[in-house]
Amino acid sequence: MIFYAASVNPYRGASLFEFFGVLFHRIPHFLSGSLTSRDLVSDELQLLVLVGLSISTALVGAFLVLKRIAMLANALSHTILLGIIIAYMIMHNDLAMGDFSSSFLSVKVLFLASLLAALFTTGITHFLVHVMKMQEDASIGLVFSTLFALGIVGVTVFARDVHIGTEAVMGNIDALEIEDVRLVFGVALANICVFALFFRGLKTVAFDSSFAKTLGWPVETMNYFLMCITAATSIAAFRAVGVLLVLSLFVTPTLLARFFSKNVKNLIYLSSAVSAVLSLIAVALSRHILSVYNAPVSTAGLLVTLLTAAFAVALLFAPGHGVIRRAFVKIKTKA
Repeated sequence: MIFYAASVNPYRGASLFEFFGVLFHRIPHFLSGSLTSRDLVSDELQLLVLVGLSISTALVGAFLVLKRIAMLANALSHTILLGIIIAYMIMHNDLAMGDFSSSFLSVKVLFLASLLAALFTTGITHFLVHVMKMQEDASIGLVFSTLFALGIVGVTVFARDVHIGTEAVMGNIDALEIEDVRLVFGVALANICVFALFFRGLKTVAFDSSFAKTLGWPVETMNYFLMCITAATSIAAFRAVGVLLVLSLFVTPTLLARFFSKNVKNLIYLSSAVSAVLSLIAVALSRHILSVYNAPVSTAGLLVTLLTAAFAVALLFAPGHGVIRRAFVKIKTKA
């Protein structure tokens, strides 16, 4: 049996159905150990990262939607750019001084700076809403635009000669490496453990924070905790989808799944499955367009487009909740 080296992409020139043929041919060899992580090629790295993100964003997104704080998550996903540029400045200064013991933009520094930016965002928003008595949406808009603008200024002033700005904002899914897969699945595993341990408390806080307080749950602490998890997931996603598209991964699969289930666990399972399946289709479709039409298309952009299209279909045709179904029932009732 002849296997492809990691430097030769076996999906090169493959159409949509040929992509699936190559993928399903290689999966058994990965499972048997004939192929290892070193043999993963760009399309497979993209697929693994997007599937890992599907799990993480479904877990977090369900509670963001239930708590109706999706826009705060949007603010977080953008303002962590400020944390990223601060991390770059710290590491850049260390390297300029001859300290080469740390890798450029190491994961630890990146996570710490971004989490601090997320806590700062949440803290300022909380202060404006609960102390200054501003409207929540106005507070989020003010904090989001200001901190994101500071991040953009930092990119243009301090990192104009590197690709951190483009990569953080738009993502660079074609440049993924095996370390990105490990990071994404590490965050996914951490999210699974966290939500398994605190699922009851998070669900109670999401549906009724006043009742959660009477049960002794630390509501404010859990809100900050959820924001930290959201920030960590956004950090894991920025290499693949950037800070502009990650909100769709948080929100759209959950909104779609709500047409079919009101149970929180089923909501998470269904949104994860939908996002993962559409991730596979997006990677295959991206390769097909490149092979057949010689047109490079953003895989992340395709994924978001597919998620939105799937949501539109569910909005129209979902049994019991779809627009067409409700219109049919209404006509039948009048008749």
